[in-house]
Amino acid sequence: MLVNSSICGRRSSFLCSLVLRRPFSMSSAPSSHGLEVDLSHPTYMIWGANTGVGKTLVSAGLAASVLCESQSSAPPAPSQFLYVKPVQTGFPGDSDSRFVHRKVSELFLNWRSESPIGLYASNHVLKVSGAASVEMPGVERVEGERNAGLRDVCFYEERILSGVDCEGKDSELLCKTMHAWKEAISPHLAVVRENAGVEDAVLLQSLKECLASTFRGGGSGRKDNFWCVIETAGGVASPGPSGVLQCDLYRPFRLPGILVGDGRLGGISCTISSYETLKFRGYDISAIILEDHGLSNETALLSYLRNKVPVLVMPPFPRDPSDDLIRWFSECRNVFIYLQKLMHTAYLKRIGRLHDIGAKAGEVLWWPFTQHKLVPTETVTVIDSRLGENFSVHKVIDNCDFIIPQFDACASWWTQGPDATLQIELARDMGYATSRFGHVMFPENAYEPALHCAELMLGGVGKGWASRAYFSDNGSTAIEIAIKMAFRKFSLDHGIHMETAYDSMGKKMDFRVLALSGSYHGDTLGAMEAQAPSIYTSFLQQPWYSGRGLFLDPPTAYLSNGRWSISLPTALQFRMEKTDDMSFDSFDDLFSWSRESSVLAEGYSAYITEQLSQLSGGSESTHIVIHGAGGMHLIDPAFQRVLVRKCRARKIPVIFDEVFTGFWRLGRESAAELLGCMPDIACYAKLLTGGVVPLAATLATEAIFEAFSGDSKAEALLHGHSYSAHPMGCSAATKAIQWFKDPSTNPNLEGGGESLKELWDGELVRQVSSHFAVRRVVALGTLCAIELRAEGSDASYASLYASSLVRSLRGDGVYMRPLGNVIYLMCGPCTHPHVCRTQLHKVYQAIDRFAQSQPSKLSSTAL
Repeated sequence: MLVNSSICGRRSSFLCSLVLRRPFSMSSAPSSHGLEVDLSHPTYMIWGANTGVGKTLVSAGLAASVLCESQSSAPPAPSQFLYVKPVQTGFPGDSDSRFVHRKVSELFLNWRSESPIGLYASNHVLKVSGAASVEMPGVERVEGERNAGLRDVCFYEERILSGVDCEGKDSELLCKTMHAWKEAISPHLAVVRENAGVEDAVLLQSLKECLASTFRGGGSGRKDNFWCVIETAGGVASPGPSGVLQCDLYRPFRLPGILVGDGRLGGISCTISSYETLKFRGYDISAIILEDHGLSNETALLSYLRNKVPVLVMPPFPRDPSDDLIRWFSECRNVFIYLQKLMHTAYLKRIGRLHDIGAKAGEVLWWPFTQHKLVPTETVTVIDSRLGENFSVHKVIDNCDFIIPQFDACASWWTQGPDATLQIELARDMGYATSRFGHVMFPENAYEPALHCAELMLGGVGKGWASRAYFSDNGSTAIEIAIKMAFRKFSLDHGIHMETAYDSMGKKMDFRVLALSGSYHGDTLGAMEAQAPSIYTSFLQQPWYSGRGLFLDPPTAYLSNGRWSISLPTALQFRMEKTDDMSFDSFDDLFSWSRESSVLAEGYSAYITEQLSQLSGGSESTHIVIHGAGGMHLIDPAFQRVLVRKCRARKIPVIFDEVFTGFWRLGRESAAELLGCMPDIACYAKLLTGGVVPLAATLATEAIFEAFSGDSKAEALLHGHSYSAHPMGCSAATKAIQWFKDPSTNPNLEGGGESLKELWDGELVRQVSSHFAVRRVVALGTLCAIELRAEGSDASYASLYASSLVRSLRGDGVYMRPLGNVIYLMCGPCTHPHVCRTQLHKVYQAIDRFAQSQPSKLSSTAL
């Protein structure tokens, strides 16, 4: 019956009513954190190995078990159970939420004890297609509604069982259908036929708000007796409304799951496939439950899973689920009680692990670049998972546990590039490579992943100059290999042989490197010798360090008050006066080749020539476009071009350290493209594999390769690693390289696929550069670095100046790790510019708050 009034007062008999009400409240807490997950109560996804395997029966049986067990305890424990069906087709003739609502009510009457207990149950339908709304009783007809997209209907029905005073009472059982379509077909087809689509982001956000607003208490306390299940539609890999597979659609929540397997003939295969599909995407499966068809499918499943995942068996389903199911549910009652206990135990273990990780990590881990005394246990970031650009971080808010997304502004230490889709693609390709090859030794062997990866690099970042790819495992070792290559080539070009490398006293010729002050090339001994003295090479860090090189002080470029400017080091300031060619309106002007004939470039040439005259013996040049660990300094491109030209004239091999800058990090596939000049050797890592597995490569010209050609093995390059060219790493690199440079997978490409569009909003970047608390900004490709105004020790790498600012940003969903007084945002080549703008806006607001909080420190330097 249709009524317009609310139901109140004490009832002693069963009552069912249907009410059309105002839109269901979608408030959420905490706010501004995206798709956070409330862990203060058990929440599970119900997945199916196929259609028709009994997902809704399992949901109903579990709901009845939870509610009845809680009220039959002594004393009765108040419980609530939320059943959510995000996507429903065949509506309103078929409604899983209505089925659960009604069957659990019937089961509750049958299962409840003799004590005077009651159940208050409700069912909500929030949005339906126009075609489906026409079929709903009591829903107002609207002209043209059939093809008008999704419609808010907020259909509502209640069931109140004896012994309940419902005035001010919340429903114990809440059932919700969020989006429904009329045709009983796959959702991706229904939305097209009924002209009623819903975007993935909208569906996920509405689901998040539904979960956040459902339970009483608003997140104010632990809700152990509150349960929630979210039932998917069809099979694990069935498409959602947009066509995205459901296993991918719901991945941002990464909720633990119950897999309803298939007990029929062929069910072993599809159940295992479904399980592997979910695990492949990072889901945790607490149990598998399936109908008994007399085929003992559970035995085969337990054997395959090595008894690590419980497999439960239900009696055969009734032929017609619309019939009285009381007998069947009664036969299954112990199964559902056991399933409930399994789920609750798994939930408590997860919470316990999340709470323990931080403290245990502080006791057994030794973090790199970290002073442990400065990291209290409560500040350790506990990362539950990662998807695309976001960490999923465990937080305790008001004594409740949450999993909250944080934008990884460090791009996981400059390695990350995948969006959520590429992350799954990389996992698939690496899994295939591991299953096909495992690992095979590399010398004198060939296999497709290594060959394909090398060909892509030589035709991409090495195009036009490189002919050979030498694989290693990380950027520092790639530099070691490059140094060995350069020494050999320099020796060959300058007639230095084993016999001539020693003087008459037997002293070996002193080889030195030519490099840039402030640079950092890794932590292996040779790479550290190629760095100027710094905190990394101090006696505390490297007592063996001697700095075997000539280190030039380079000029840097930066954005301040909306303009690009050049900052000259002291050595250059003494040699030249400030000229007109030290300030630029745009990035293009800064990189223009016309600057090669400028007064400034002439000054660079004189300075470099003077410094090179100090060299004796051999040298090689290590050359990079951005000093990452040195504080994200952009070296003036004109200086770099002059330096390369001077090295070429002296037959000094040129190395580009592109471990950080390569593969679109700076908006081009390689920094060489930005500079417009080519190296003899270049090193790549980090984004090479999309950041999912370690791999490095040192590319070289054919002339460099030929320098190691000879009749003796002693003349070969005797360097290598057991895991050189690992098939899994090479497969990941192949996928990442292709993905980043393909316009169909990377919408940020422009200019015929040669460069990335501007990811950081130009006007907002200029605003940041003009803030009185900011000294300089470098916004280039996927990087936006911001140096805060600071003086003395506050302006050093070891400074804690930005600590409070970083803590504030982490609380606002942006994970940062500063370089002294330098903070930076880093995204991936495929990150949407809107995401970049959102994060940069948060940073701008945080800097403003930071500046207002300590005016005394900024007053002397701000204006």
